[in-house]
Amino acid sequence: MELSWINKVRIALVAGFAIVVIGILAWPLAAPEDPLTPVRASNVGLGGTVVLLALAFSVGFAGYFIAWPHGREIGILGVPFALAVWGGRSGPMRTLTQALDEAIEREALLGSLSFEPFYWLLIVAAGFAGVLAAQYLRPGSQPALTKAQIKSYLKPAFGANIAIALLVATLLAHFFLGVFARDLTASDNHVAPQPAVGQIIFAVIAAFAVAAFAVKKFLDLSYLWPALASILIIPFAKTIYYRAETIQEFAETLPATSFPRPIFAILPLQLVALGALGSVLGYWIAIRYDYWRKHESAG
Repeated sequence: MELSWINKVRIALVAGFAIVVIGILAWPLAAPEDPLTPVRASNVGLGGTVVLLALAFSVGFAGYFIAWPHGREIGILGVPFALAVWGGRSGPMRTLTQALDEAIEREALLGSLSFEPFYWLLIVAAGFAGVLAAQYLRPGSQPALTKAQIKSYLKPAFGANIAIALLVATLLAHFFLGVFARDLTASDNHVAPQPAVGQIIFAVIAAFAVAAFAVKKFLDLSYLWPALASILIIPFAKTIYYRAETIQEFAETLPATSFPRPIFAILPLQLVALGALGSVLGYWIAIRYDYWRKHESAG
C-alpha cells in the first residue's frame, strides 16, 4: 500500500471516527473517579468490557469500509488510535505508587499490571476481528488467505519463526523503551523518573517501530507479532529488574515518583495501544525501505 495523499486521508478518517466513538464518547466507560489516577482495566468492569468489545468490533468493521479498498491495512489502526487517546488522558503511573508506602503493596501492584496488557490487547483484537469480518463480506486490496497459506502457517517452521519474532520484538522494544523513555537529565542511571506523556507516546511508538522493522526485515513477518509482544514487556522487565530487594530499597529510600526502569512508568494501556501503532509503522517502513533498496540498486 502506497502512502499517497488519499491514503493519508483514509487514515485520518479512520482515526477520527475511532477517536470520536471510543476515545471521546466511550470515555466514561474507563474514566477513573479521580481524574489524576491512571486508566486501568479494573475501571471498566464486566458490563463496560462487553460494550467496549462491541464498540471496538464496530469501529474495525466500519473502518474497513471507510478506508476501502485498503481497509485491511488501515482499518486496524482505528482502535489503537482511540485507546491512545485514553492513554493520553490518563493520569500517570506515579499516582499509583505515591499511594503505596509498603514494598509488598508495590509488588502486588506490579503483579496486577503484568496482566493488564492482555485485556487491552483483547480490545485491539476485537477491532481487528471487525476488520476481518468486513473483509469477508467485501474483499479489498488484500486478498483473503488461501488454504495453502493457512497450512503453511501451521507448519513447525512457521511456529518457530513466530517464537523468534516474539523474542526479538520483546528484546528490542524493551531496550529502546529504556532508551527513548529515559530522562537524559537524570543523574542516576538506575533511577528513572516519571516520563511526560509526550515522551511516552514517542518512546513506545518508536521502540515498537524498531522491533517491527527488524521482524519484517529479517523474518518477513507482519506487524501482528511485535504488537503481540506488548503483553510480554512488563513481565520480562519485572523478571529482570523488579526483585524483592529492589522494591524494598525504592520504597524505603526513594520518592514514589522514581522507578527502577522507565518501562515501569508506562501504563499497560499506553504500551498496547501505542505499541500496536508503532508495530504497523515499523512494518510499512521496512516495506518502503526494501522498495527503495530494490529500485536504488536497479538504477
